[in-house]
Amino acid sequence: MSGPDKPKVIGEEWSDERVKSFLAIEPYDQAIDADYNALLKAYQAMRAEDFERFVRFFSESGRDLNAVDEQGETILDLIARHRRSTAYADILQAAGARTTTAGS
Repeated sequence: MSGPDKPKVIGEEWSDERVKSFLAIEPYDQAIDADYNALLKAYQAMRAEDFERFVRFFSESGRDLNAVDEQGETILDLIARHRRSTAYADILQAAGARTTTAGS
C-alpha cells in the first residue's frame, strides 16, 4: 500500500542480487512463458541501467530473449511500441533480441 507514510523512492540503487531476483519470478498463469514473464516484469520495474544488467544475467543463465507472449510477440515487439523506451529496446537488440515483425 502506498500513501504519505510510504514516499516514492526515485533513483534507488539496485544490487546485483536484487536484479537477479527477477530471474526467479514465475508467471501466475502456466500458459504464460516464464522467460517472457521475467523480461516483462524486469522491464516494468527497472531503470534502463538495471535492466541492462538483468538482460546480461538473463542471457548468461541460458534464458530466451525471444520468448513470446500469448499473441506470439517478443518483449522487444512490446517495448518497440513504447516511445520512451528506446534505451530498453537498444539493450535488448544489443543482446540479440529480435522482433517478430517483418523486416526486423
